[in-house]
Amino acid sequence: MKLELLSSIVSLPLLALACLLPEEREGLPRLARRQSSSNGIPIATGDRYSGGTVAPRGLGTQSVTLTNLLNVNEIASGLKGLATVYGISTFTTPYKTYNGATISGGKAGGNGTCNNAYRVYLNAAIHARERGGSDGLLYFIGDLLYANKNNVGLKYGSKTYTNAQVKTALSTGVVFVPLSNPDGVAYDQSSNSCWRKNRNPASSTGSAASIGVDLNRNFDFLWDFTKLFASSVRSSVASTSPTSETFHGTSAFSEPETQSIKWVMDTFSKVRWFVDLHSYTGDVLYSWGSDENQSKYPTMNFLNSTYNGVRGVLSDTPGSGTGYGEYTPTAENADNIKAATRMGSAMTAATQRTYSVIPAAELYPTSGASDDYSYSRHFADPTKNLIHGYTVEFGFGNSASSCPFYPTQAQHNLNIQEIGAGFMELLLAGAEIGLGDAVAC
Repeated sequence: MKLELLSSIVSLPLLALACLLPEEREGLPRLARRQSSSNGIPIATGDRYSGGTVAPRGLGTQSVTLTNLLNVNEIASGLKGLATVYGISTFTTPYKTYNGATISGGKAGGNGTCNNAYRVYLNAAIHARERGGSDGLLYFIGDLLYANKNNVGLKYGSKTYTNAQVKTALSTGVVFVPLSNPDGVAYDQSSNSCWRKNRNPASSTGSAASIGVDLNRNFDFLWDFTKLFASSVRSSVASTSPTSETFHGTSAFSEPETQSIKWVMDTFSKVRWFVDLHSYTGDVLYSWGSDENQSKYPTMNFLNSTYNGVRGVLSDTPGSGTGYGEYTPTAENADNIKAATRMGSAMTAATQRTYSVIPAAELYPTSGASDDYSYSRHFADPTKNLIHGYTVEFGFGNSASSCPFYPTQAQHNLNIQEIGAGFMELLLAGAEIGLGDAVAC
């Protein structure tokens, strides 16, 4: 089975694999692109939300063409605008980034006002160069709130939703963070340097490339990969080199950005569904990302040190010799797949660009990722809530840009429609599959 998965991976015509360019996955410097003068759709100047007096509104409630990306100041202003116009509450995590930025989010819908009323967590922009994620999240929340207030439905390309579905989606209670790597995004927007990591220079060796940590290798899930994974796969799992795009930091949760995401999960402790928005491979990824999923051997899991040094080999068979697979209960795995399939189908239907739905490990094994961390929490600590965690890799790359993660205007408009449809479907799937115990506020 794993050999079949590997052959299918090799045949995929992808420019990037789960946020990494081919050379970056091999630990090599990023190659210069011939079309270095193009940076895709431009970054906006000014503030279209007028200091937070105007709310974002996306492509689900109006027929317009987006001609630029939100700048970092507009992302903050847009969040404030949602609070001003629709009366939602916002919050700021207790951690400041290296450059002194705060990480803020909002709370929309739900059946109650306490933190336990929010059962879905949507996160964006953990990787700085993956442009359009913050836009997609803010526009979706803006569409959802606009449609609810004005008793209308949503239309993302060819995918439509009724007002009744809007109200069902909003009733799940959504906590959202549109800009989880503010330093990195600000730097990438100002430099057009295809910057991925945060801007923490603590481990820098003096070169520009050695600044920063890959935040999506910094979560406390098999973080110490040099001990926990097979030696043959470690180079593609993460890196201990500060110059690498996948440098995992000095310890799990060493970074204020990842601490902030953990804080959201701890604070809104009844969250059942989590999506981390990335680009670009046209995929919806569900856990696990460490190895193949298996439901036969409960003790074969990330907590069991017996399996240190054998994880991540996708050509072995769980239970045969040293063969390893990450345990997931059958029922949970079925729910993971069901919601992922609904997201992928909706995103495909919106624009007719095909999204794949696969376990994260099918691309390549990883450690310290946000989706696996979210799903792992209830295994590591049974007092914590089950969270179904996903990575959505929106878009399909811009080969004509200096950085393939910078979409064209046409791509950006398609991306925004697909993101909206995917998020909407996740909320509806969550409402159908289950949001956990009853809200008691």
